[in-house]
Amino acid sequence: MIIRAIKELQAVHYDLLLLADPDKHLVEAYVKRSVCFEAIFDDTTAGILALLPTRPETLEVVNIAVAESHQGHGIGENLLKFALSYAKNNNYKTVEIGTGSTSFGQLYLYQKCGFRMTSIDRDFFLRHYEEEIVENKLILRDMVRLSMDV
Repeated sequence: MIIRAIKELQAVHYDLLLLADPDKHLVEAYVKRSVCFEAIFDDTTAGILALLPTRPETLEVVNIAVAESHQGHGIGENLLKFALSYAKNNNYKTVEIGTGSTSFGQLYLYQKCGFRMTSIDRDFFLRHYEEEIVENKLILRDMVRLSMDV
């Protein structure tokens, strides 16, 4: 697997970004301010990572997604490890990530990689998304925030 910077986002990148965040307008707003990377696996764009500096010495993973056909191969974990390495090499002290309270797989992965829960943003998805999101047969309401010092 190769992880490389994306110079210009293409349709395949947006397809991946929208897997993790279904609101195209929100995605477009934050990727303009982010540095984005793609994971190439078997000559295919299999994953994406968007990193956004949010505060001095803090970098947020604002989007991370792996194509459904490539899930279960460690691509997401490798993208997270890349994000942590990128943060450290660029003098960030903390990496943050947020996910839905019903995103059980993502919560497991982030904690497996060393992230710790820091807060819950109650009703985040009700406030910021026009359409209701259902995940794992539950209505998504709250965002769980996690972080790690690097």
